[in-house]
Amino acid sequence: MYAKSKRWLCWLLMGLMLAQAAPSVAQQRSKKTTTRKAPVRKSTTKSKAQLERERLANLRRIREASRILSQTQKQKEASLGQLNALKEKLDVQKGVIRNISSELKYIESDVRQTENQVQQTQQSLEQLKSEYARLIYASSKTANSYNRLMFLFAAESFNQLMLRMRYVRQYSEVRKTQAAQITSVQQRLNRQLTGLTEKKQEKSSLLTTQLAENRNLSTLKVQQDQVVTKLSRQEENLRQELANRQESVRKLDNLIAQRVREEIARAAQVAAAKAAAKAAAERAAAGSSSPSSTARTSPEAEAAATRVDRITLTPEIASISSSFAENRGRMLWPVARGFISQHFGRHEHPVLKNVIVENRGVDIQTSAGEAVRAVSAGKVLTVTSIAGMNNIVMVQHGEYFTVYAKLRSVSVSEGDRVQAKQSIGTVYTNSEGTSELQFQVWRNSSNLNPESWLGQK
Repeated sequence: MYAKSKRWLCWLLMGLMLAQAAPSVAQQRSKKTTTRKAPVRKSTTKSKAQLERERLANLRRIREASRILSQTQKQKEASLGQLNALKEKLDVQKGVIRNISSELKYIESDVRQTENQVQQTQQSLEQLKSEYARLIYASSKTANSYNRLMFLFAAESFNQLMLRMRYVRQYSEVRKTQAAQITSVQQRLNRQLTGLTEKKQEKSSLLTTQLAENRNLSTLKVQQDQVVTKLSRQEENLRQELANRQESVRKLDNLIAQRVREEIARAAQVAAAKAAAKAAAERAAAGSSSPSSTARTSPEAEAAATRVDRITLTPEIASISSSFAENRGRMLWPVARGFISQHFGRHEHPVLKNVIVENRGVDIQTSAGEAVRAVSAGKVLTVTSIAGMNNIVMVQHGEYFTVYAKLRSVSVSEGDRVQAKQSIGTVYTNSEGTSELQFQVWRNSSNLNPESWLGQK
């Protein structure tokens, strides 16, 4: 009996040593277990970033429009400039509300997703607690050391002893692992509940903001209607202003057409002279000296002389033109701040009924004293003035031309080379407090839409 007990004691000691050395199955499983992460919605994140950029852009545009509007409101009489500023602010306000509505949709989606996650986590937590309770109950039956030892000594072989020792040890580790999992899941649930509360608060805040912005929109609509009503009483003055503007536009069109024709003719003459000189040099090199041969004009010179609809592209002009054309859709604005108060082309008068106005460029309303800058590198072709358009600067960019009208002052001269973003003058402010720049883009004799060239501000 003593020998048998001694043999079992040796087995037990060996088993304890081996159990300490061998990693448990529970530990191996815990290493393999990975926490499932919620799928990352890349498109949602990107869209939210876009919405944030739009929100900041709208806030900037509202500040600009408010500053410009305040300058026009200093005058007692209503004006088209005041109406344009109100319209810009109204349009931006609508954009703000649309932006908030989009943000609300994303937040509502996030709230629903988080609520689902909370529900799943709560179910997991309840399941873990239930399993843990069963473990505790089962463990209570073999809680004392005597029962454990009896369970081990009842083994009929060394292998069975090892299995039972491993079972006892793993049983204890499972309890510890289960308790740790419950703690981890509880913490995750707390984080999810906190996030859900924050999202609901954000939604509530956005709803409050949306109501306030809707009230602002209603106020702006009332102000716009009031200005339109006041302007409608000034129909005679508005028609006279329109007639004066149309006369100024006609004179500006004639000036631009004349200067473009002159530049086309000058470029053609230069090209023809170069072609003739090249032909003469080639004849001289060939040893030709007959009068009839000398008198003939080369085909290149004749072709250059007949090109009267567009500028002859020398390598230099072609390079400048290409640089200008590459900026299409991302061109610098001629003023740092402001908005387009009148678009390119034909459209209805903002007040006068059944009256169509045509704009060869765009009118950009801005702040008083705002610097006007060249949109691209080029050569100053013309500096002049026209009644109703004030000072005018025309810059050549190869076969392209940009026109800046309604300037109060000019800081460049004809023939000057200018760089992109270089100041060429300041914008003019009329008696109504409206500061507006007329900006045009031409390619040879063709009038282009500046809005397709200007980039995002």
